[in-house]
Amino acid sequence: MPFKDLLKKKDKAEAHTPVEEDRPDTPKFTFMRTDTTTQEIITPPSFYGDDKAPSYLDGNTDSRTGKLFKARPRSTSVASTGSASSRTSQRSKQDSPKTKRLSQRLHLRRSEISSASVPDDLPEIQGPDEGQDGGAGVESQWEKRATILARKNEETQSRPTTPVPRSPAGLESFHDMNISGSPGKEKSVALTKYADDNIQEAIRLHEAGELETSTRMFGRLADPNGENNALSQVLYGLALRHGWGCNPDPGEAVKYLSAAASNAASIEDLALRAGLKKGGAAKGELVLAIFELANCFRHGWGVQVDKIAAKQYYETAANLGDTDAMNEVAWCYLEGFGCKKDKFAAAKYYRLAEEGGSKTLGNSWIWKDKYNPSNGPAKK
Repeated sequence: MPFKDLLKKKDKAEAHTPVEEDRPDTPKFTFMRTDTTTQEIITPPSFYGDDKAPSYLDGNTDSRTGKLFKARPRSTSVASTGSASSRTSQRSKQDSPKTKRLSQRLHLRRSEISSASVPDDLPEIQGPDEGQDGGAGVESQWEKRATILARKNEETQSRPTTPVPRSPAGLESFHDMNISGSPGKEKSVALTKYADDNIQEAIRLHEAGELETSTRMFGRLADPNGENNALSQVLYGLALRHGWGCNPDPGEAVKYLSAAASNAASIEDLALRAGLKKGGAAKGELVLAIFELANCFRHGWGVQVDKIAAKQYYETAANLGDTDAMNEVAWCYLEGFGCKKDKFAAAKYYRLAEEGGSKTLGNSWIWKDKYNPSNGPAKK
């Protein structure tokens, strides 16, 4: 029964309460609390031992209202109870399902943007400025982002020991070359040529089906205490991940992919600081390592599935020219994988992939006029 109806019943009960003959005439006061929409009568409290208390204050009254509230202390009136109930109702409105859903959405949003492999303060990419080499400037920002992701990944993933320059063990053709200390220009060229020749030979063996020999060569070149070659670390990581000529070991594969990204990032960071807008000699290795780490985060190969990291790594590699990464980040935007669904962004990256020679069947929708850059949302 609504509290207003209870109050009316209480007033009626008070109107029919007999007045004791020996009760002296005393003035009667009615206390009321009002606002713009409601009006409440406040009943004064009764006291234990008061033999002359009005019957409507007696907890033993036979009225329906008295029976309803007889379990409560006498000092608690119907009106005050209604007021308390009103406050409770207000609190319940504040905790309504809509409010809870909003809180939950906010909570999910906060967790959605967090990833152990993605810094919280990852810098936004700024668009090209007027009258400047905008394309190179934006590309250098993406490469800087790639180095930041590589550093962050290094912190969160265990990886091979920090490299110590020395002759790689097990490579007979390199035994008599002394590379201790800081090699001069001629020795640096020799080191690079040696590594390139051996990588090409290992690739040839892999394509010829001699997987065990090929993987052993990649492992020697990837040795962080030896040649510490970033490209070999990527290829050795892939061999470990897929079991090419060895037992599959996705966890160890992530270590070598992380080492490759970190080593390449060190070289590229120096190049960017030196003013090279498009990075240095290890850009290709950095992009490849970032892309393969994205695959690990997406599929859970050697790490926990991390949708946020996968999308960020794909997008970074895509903006550094990797067409496979363009297709993958387009899929992320299309499906809402690690981000909000954004069909315009998906079309943008699918177009870039096709322009780069990687066409996906069934994607004719990306060339609709509504997905043209001029028709898209405000530039991000």
